[in-house]
Amino acid sequence: MNTPRIFPQGVDGLLVRFGDVLDDETNARALQFAEVAAGLGGVLEAAGGLTSVYVRFDPVVGRASVEQTVSAALANEGQAEAQPSRLWKVPCCFAGDYAPQLAEAAELAGVTPGVAVTELCAEPVRVMAIGFAPGQPYLGLLPDHWNIPRQTNLTAEVPQGALTVAVRQLVLFANPSPTGWRQVGRTGFRCFDMDRPEAFALKPGDLMQFDAVSAVEFQSLLNAPMGGAVLS
Repeated sequence: MNTPRIFPQGVDGLLVRFGDVLDDETNARALQFAEVAAGLGGVLEAAGGLTSVYVRFDPVVGRASVEQTVSAALANEGQAEAQPSRLWKVPCCFAGDYAPQLAEAAELAGVTPGVAVTELCAEPVRVMAIGFAPGQPYLGLLPDHWNIPRQTNLTAEVPQGALTVAVRQLVLFANPSPTGWRQVGRTGFRCFDMDRPEAFALKPGDLMQFDAVSAVEFQSLLNAPMGGAVLS
């Protein structure tokens, strides 16, 4: 297990890095420590990333004091009880115009489109980080053969709810957006909604499992709450 490293980040921040390569263990450690760091004295914010945690502290407390506190917490890493993960079951259409690059992504992964859908739905994927747009999740990790590159050119726009794939990860788009990731499906899931009591639907560490539905079924779910997704 890699020893975490602490780096200065701006005038009021620290970056705690758990590894240089993204894998399940490194990401899980970062997410768990983000919860721990949020409760430390002098810490104003702790945000977990794919392999690291950004810690913003009160400048009045001072960098040296907060770094000492963070180092002490890292010495006890793994002793905090992990919170049980929430599981979202999310209908997703992998057909026709809802999955315009499924065949291309499947070919790069070395499987048929049918096998690709089976694999993308087979197991839950973890919310490894939230970013780029409000509430937007990076999900993974997929099997090694899904370590496919991003596109060399951008797609001008994918719709809200688009499911895209690259580098062993899935991104579920919160808003219409340009992207270099290939769209392999679409959901009616709404990652972000200012009118909800909790605007962000997802939290780092949540699990999502996709359920393949037909285009007709998908159309009927578009106006359903959360696009028919169920939280268990």
